[in-house]
Amino acid sequence: MKLAVIDLGTNIFHLRIVTLQSDGSFAELFRESRFIRLAAEGIGIIGAEPFRRGLDCLKDYAQILQQHQVEKTRAIGTAALRTASNGSAFIQTALEETRLDITLIDGDQEAHYIHKGVELAVPFGADKKLIMDIGGGSVEFIIADLDKVYWAQSFPVGMAVMYHNFHKIDPISAAEIEALHAFLAKQLSPLQEALQAHQISELVGTRGTFDVLTAQFSSSKIGNHCSILPIEPLPTFFDRVIHSDLAQRQLMPEIPNDRVDMIVVGMLLIQFVLKMTSAPRILVADFDLKEGVLAEMVQTA
Repeated sequence: MKLAVIDLGTNIFHLRIVTLQSDGSFAELFRESRFIRLAAEGIGIIGAEPFRRGLDCLKDYAQILQQHQVEKTRAIGTAALRTASNGSAFIQTALEETRLDITLIDGDQEAHYIHKGVELAVPFGADKKLIMDIGGGSVEFIIADLDKVYWAQSFPVGMAVMYHNFHKIDPISAAEIEALHAFLAKQLSPLQEALQAHQISELVGTRGTFDVLTAQFSSSKIGNHCSILPIEPLPTFFDRVIHSDLAQRQLMPEIPNDRVDMIVVGMLLIQFVLKMTSAPRILVADFDLKEGVLAEMVQTA
């Protein structure tokens, strides 16, 4: 059986197609990610151009699903479609034009799927880990070990939110950094309380913003889908990116062109969370929400 999941993120739409194996696992047949930037004109409304970009992408994805003769597809809408005043209009138009039925999930369900996906990549033991999934509209945090999820919450501190509200000057100004830190301290106060209640051994990041760090600093892995990211070289890199302007970031080979605008607030966010956790290292999982949804689809196939 061929299964597919479409993750409609605030910045990126992802399509993943797999085939279900006899042992219950799945093998990848197709993967694609496109920068759509639904929040290019703000998180409150999907502008006309991003609206059309998203629909055009879904039309292409619908054709790819047909070409691969996919039998079961789940399309998942997250923060941007939850927040935008015309998110429901986008979902309805997508159904009419592509026949893709988008399921809008809340932050708790998003965290649930992220945890299920990360479990497939990262070896969990008796020690608790903090999972951090950075999206465009929200960031999900989960504290879990092998047996249990102890705490999970979604926060409206995604890349697009921070970029539009706190990075209007380039390079980002000291006043903007101070304002962003104050915003994060207020928004993430429940995370601070959770970290005081639960001692964590490691920070686990998912693909996306963490990939920029992994590509440059990771030299070892645990298994096939989990990279080890040392802490020691990160402060120098954080400072270099945070104090650069757009032209300088465009010349940095380690930063993909699609991320040169929002990478500054992304580095500030990771830096802020590292200080909160004092984690000795970061594990970066190749799997996230998409694989969590697929795991559930496999169970019910």
